[in-house]
Amino acid sequence: MSTKGKDIAEGSSRSSSAASDHHQQQQQQHPLSRYESQKRRDWNTFGQYLRNQRPPVALSQCNSNQVLDFLRYLDQFGKTKVHAQGCLFFGQVEPPGPCTCPLKQAWGSLDALIGRLRAAYEENGGLPETNPFASGAIRVYLREVRDSQAKARGIPYKKKKKKRNLVKANGDSSNLPLQQ
Repeated sequence: MSTKGKDIAEGSSRSSSAASDHHQQQQQQHPLSRYESQKRRDWNTFGQYLRNQRPPVALSQCNSNQVLDFLRYLDQFGKTKVHAQGCLFFGQVEPPGPCTCPLKQAWGSLDALIGRLRAAYEENGGLPETNPFASGAIRVYLREVRDSQAKARGIPYKKKKKKRNLVKANGDSSNLPLQQ
């Protein structure tokens, strides 16, 4: 026998807690993927960062400036050595010794983080048009980080080119190598 109607009539919160229990059971039956778990963790971390600001920043008031500040804040936890321009090892792929240059977040980590936060923002009710993680300022920042880290580490960044098939006059491309 269902008590759902009785709970609603009596003003009980049992029906909403039952729905919550059902939702939790579904999540336990289907564990989150590694990506989904990381996205949730990143979203919660960013929310905590906003709440810790003085004064706290509401998510609805968040813009690309707070996102950029968050990315710079994360550098203190980075593990990638990024040589400063004045460093003797600037531009060397494998420096021969230690130096005092800072450890920072790697560009690839920041790029992946922004992708997850961009998706999480919209999954949590944000509009694509107001998504602070999708702003031009974030793209410019990521490009600058990528280029500066590549120079500092002596590793040129090369964009991967898409492979295309060459087509013979008769339309058979099965024997041709892929063009790069």
